[in-house]
Amino acid sequence: MVPMTFSILAFDEKSGGFAAASATGNLCVGGWVLRGNIDSGLVASQGTSPSTFWRDEALRAMRMGADAASALAQVVEPDTGKGFRQLLTLDREGRTAGHTGDRSLPYAGHECAPNLVVGGNMLAKREVVDAMSATFMATDASLGERLLAALGAARSAGGDYRGLMSASLLCLTPERPPLDLRIDSSDDPLGDLRRLYDQCNSSPYKDWLDEVPVAEDRHRAPDLEKLESAKTG
Repeated sequence: MVPMTFSILAFDEKSGGFAAASATGNLCVGGWVLRGNIDSGLVASQGTSPSTFWRDEALRAMRMGADAASALAQVVEPDTGKGFRQLLTLDREGRTAGHTGDRSLPYAGHECAPNLVVGGNMLAKREVVDAMSATFMATDASLGERLLAALGAARSAGGDYRGLMSASLLCLTPERPPLDLRIDSSDDPLGDLRRLYDQCNSSPYKDWLDEVPVAEDRHRAPDLEKLESAKTG
């Protein structure tokens, strides 16, 4: 069984945050597909025969200063198996690029816009990709919420025609620790991903996140006075 997937990568200019989400009818989509770094951008590598080398090398190229299109070309052009693969890239300036191999199982395709790229393969119809993009743009919420809404819209539009088995969400923002959520095997991966996301944004986990290092404060640590007060209180 091959890991057919639909994915979305997004950048928010106002907050400087990146977020990506994906879902598939196979196991472990988060481990296979998504990678990101707030200093580099985001990538999604998927398809009939997805390349983890594409994923890691494209992200590395963007970290070294390549834009999304150049990073994509560096890994796609030399690969004789590129017809079986799909790659989405979003760089740290919000520029996007995509490749859908000509041997991808239909429906397969991608859409690029400033700060947003979506794509998928082995989908029931093109409207799955369109639904992700339209829902993300129409949703007024945090990046994580907007991506969860986009995944839900893709599922409603038809999604992966085998049904879904795994889902993932990656959020990278300057003021928050990385949030890398994965549902690796489930009868309801989007529902489970939503429940996990809500737990991560609720106490006590959310309170703990307020004490760990972030991009804006790489030396952040618990307040000792508050800790002592809590012990004596």
